[in-house]
Amino acid sequence: MISRRDFLQAGMATAAIYGASGFGSWSRLAAQQALTQDRLLEFDTFGNVSLIHVTDIHAQFKPLYFREPEVNIGVGDNRGKVPHLTGAEFRRRYGIEDGSPSAYALTYTDFAALAREYGRVGGLDRVATVVNAIRAERPDALLLDGGDTWHGSYTCHHTAGQDVVNVMNALKPDAMTFHWEFTLGSERVREIVAGLPFAALGQNIFDAEWDEPAESFAPYQTFERGGVKIAVIGQAFPYTPIANPGWLFPEYSFGIRDERMQEIVDEVRAGGAELVVCLSHNGFDVDKQMAERVSGIDVILAGHTHDALPEPVLAGETIIVASGSNGKFVSRVDLDVRDGRMMGFRHKLIPIFSDVIKPDAEVAALVDAERAPFEAQLTEVIGRTGEDQVLYRRGNFNGTWDDLICDALISQRDAEIALSPGVRWGPSILPGQEITREDIWNVTSMSYGEAYRTEMTGEFLHVVLEDVADNLFNPDPYYQQGGDMVRVGGLGYRIDVTQPQGSRITEMTLLKTGEAIDPERSYVVAGWASVNEGTEGPPIWDVVEAHVAALGTVSLDPNNSVQVVGA
Repeated sequence: MISRRDFLQAGMATAAIYGASGFGSWSRLAAQQALTQDRLLEFDTFGNVSLIHVTDIHAQFKPLYFREPEVNIGVGDNRGKVPHLTGAEFRRRYGIEDGSPSAYALTYTDFAALAREYGRVGGLDRVATVVNAIRAERPDALLLDGGDTWHGSYTCHHTAGQDVVNVMNALKPDAMTFHWEFTLGSERVREIVAGLPFAALGQNIFDAEWDEPAESFAPYQTFERGGVKIAVIGQAFPYTPIANPGWLFPEYSFGIRDERMQEIVDEVRAGGAELVVCLSHNGFDVDKQMAERVSGIDVILAGHTHDALPEPVLAGETIIVASGSNGKFVSRVDLDVRDGRMMGFRHKLIPIFSDVIKPDAEVAALVDAERAPFEAQLTEVIGRTGEDQVLYRRGNFNGTWDDLICDALISQRDAEIALSPGVRWGPSILPGQEITREDIWNVTSMSYGEAYRTEMTGEFLHVVLEDVADNLFNPDPYYQQGGDMVRVGGLGYRIDVTQPQGSRITEMTLLKTGEAIDPERSYVVAGWASVNEGTEGPPIWDVVEAHVAALGTVSLDPNNSVQVVGA
């Protein structure tokens, strides 16, 4: 069964691409019907090439809950287009029934109730089961990892990424690209990359001093699969030194580098590549624009913005596949490649319902072995959520995890205002669920997590908010430098996303008193994840743990401090 939108056709110079997406076989099930592993993996093998895509795992080994965003605003040419649809709009776009498995997996509505019905998602041992099943049908399928893999957990932090490297190696990827990995520090990244049994790719990773391609990262790798010569080109996150501390990896520069990408595409085509795949960590809107500017890319496997789409999006003659985050989905793309060109595709976004998919025994044992030295610390209960409280992070503005972190910064650091980074990673916690130390680390773990305390003038706070807003809402995707809006505590404001930089943020208010923020007054501000070298303060995970322990039960008031207009 396929949905009414599953059949895609795009005119080309001398032929047409025909494509279908098979998510309908699980999306249309009524809530009361039982899912099965066979149904989730059901796929009519097609063509002669198979790609398997995972991305933005963020070191999440175990099954988890993950609420999709409620707010995901598109601006400029991307206004009202996928992936900038959420909730009911998203379900209408794809013909998804309320209460169905895909309503749970792909939207936020009734999240807590559906989570109790359908259970946790993800788990790398379940991902391994899916990968192995695809390889059983297509032994030479390519497994491609879109990056943000060696980051985001207690054990990853304490092993400098080695635990994730060990587990991912067991899945036998063919290539990966990068973003948060660089926050381990350039020396550590080079050490890991030197030992990888697969390709480390990034055509846009350059030596900063000499402005030439970095030696540790190949721009592309070619494969012979299904009688087809395939070139996989890596595209690391272009703004890594801006979104993250450049002093951790001063040897490297990044950027989008369209001209070089075109040169690489032309080079691999001249070398006989019949299928060109870009393994990207650009972010979805940047990938769309790149596809329109660079000719000759057949498939872009998108990462960074954590979008999960049940159908590829066509940009020119390129299909863009988005596979979610946190190990929640695996994408399978089968392609018909003939006479040096992609003639058609069949695609399925496979949700990793962890109560349905049987764990792979070898990877499950490896995961448990990597976690064993830390088990006591991971499982220590710090507090619990209230009976009506979901903790989540993912959306253009504050999520409840962010509210909790901001509250912790204000109370533990004796501040008037809190600022928390607009990062997208971090699993969700259901009502009445215990909050463990691992849960706190899953939303705070990083190599520069010091919680600073400083003073900022009202004018400077306005500049900060305007700068971050432009990163998110600039109508040109190439000026969107990653992440969501900085999360705020103790501060309210109005934002008009249609206005130019400098005019989006108005009506800034100190919530404690209801007074307008005075541009000339200094305010005590606490925050974390500063990109500035030498930042001092206790680690954010200790700050949040102390706050949760003091509360015992976490119940947050609704946050209406940000008024959004023009969306």
